[in-house]
Amino acid sequence: MISFLFTLVSFLRVLRKMLKDPKFRSLLYLVVLILTVGTIFYHNVEGWRWIDSLYFSVITLATVGYGDFTPKTDLGKIFTIIYIFIGLGILVGFITPIGEYIVDRRLEKIEKRNQKEKTPENEFDFSGVLGKLKGKR
Repeated sequence: MISFLFTLVSFLRVLRKMLKDPKFRSLLYLVVLILTVGTIFYHNVEGWRWIDSLYFSVITLATVGYGDFTPKTDLGKIFTIIYIFIGLGILVGFITPIGEYIVDRRLEKIEKRNQKEKTPENEFDFSGVLGKLKGKR
């Protein structure tokens, strides 16, 4: 439970820093918009409760797809196909900068530690991953 809370706090810190970037904010607005559109659609067309509609929208775009909810109407099925193609791209575009920021921050910490200890950069880079990420190999 403690590790979950630590991860959640770290994620919220990163999100707060990322929200200062206008491009990232626009991606967040797009994610909220696409989830809202999906939620409203499934509520009205499929007749699901609001929470079920939001739940289905999230698990669909996250490509989890538990199978506990499925569209029953033809319109719902067609919408879901289009929704996945559009929404998945938006969601990936939103998640990618978060991952890049976290990786960059970790690489900076490793670089600072290496400069402090004056250890060669490749001493602990057995697979060459750090060098590849920094573009040195």
